[in-house]
Amino acid sequence: MFVRSIALALSLVLAGAGIASAQAKKPAAQATQQAAPASSAPTRIQQFQAWGAYSYKSGASTVCYVLSVPTEKKPAGIDHGDNFFIVSQRPGQNISYEPQAMMGYVVKDASKIDVVIDNKSFVMFTKDKAGWVENAAQEPALVAAMKTGHAMTVNATSRKGTATSYSYSLSGISAALKQIEACK
Repeated sequence: MFVRSIALALSLVLAGAGIASAQAKKPAAQATQQAAPASSAPTRIQQFQAWGAYSYKSGASTVCYVLSVPTEKKPAGIDHGDNFFIVSQRPGQNISYEPQAMMGYVVKDASKIDVVIDNKSFVMFTKDKAGWVENAAQEPALVAAMKTGHAMTVNATSRKGTATSYSYSLSGISAALKQIEACK
C-alpha cells in the first residue's frame, strides 16, 4: 500500500512540476516547450520519523524529495484519497526546496490551499489535485517554518465544496531535508 502511494506521489510530482514552474516561475511559453522526461521509480534513501527522503532519475538528472502523509484527516467519514506533503529538489531545473501539497481529490477551481505552521500561514495556488506556494519568494520561509515548527495543518476545499483539513507531524523534517541537501 505504501509503495503504491509513493509511486502515485511520484507521478503527481512529475505532473505537477511543470505546472508549478509554468505558473510561479516561468512564462507559460517556456513551460509548454518542456516535455516530461523519462524517469525511474523512486528509491527511498532513508526514513526520518514522519518524513521519508527519496530520489529518482529524471532524464540525465536526479530529483530528490521528502514526503510525509497526514497524521489526521478531517472531516472523518469521507474518502480523502491519498494525501501527501512534499518538498523537492530538482537541481537540473535549478529548483531548490519547493513545497507542494498533493491532495487525494481535485481541489475546487480558483481556490487556495492554506498551510499553517504554528501561527504562520502560507497560501498555495491550486491546479487539479496539487498546490504550490503562491509567492515563490515565500518558499524558503515555509521550509524554514517546517524545520522549526511544532504542528502543520493543510486546509483545502474539494471540487465538491467539502472543506478538509490535514495535520502533519514535523518530526524528522530537518533530518530528511538535510539528507537531500546535496542532491545532484
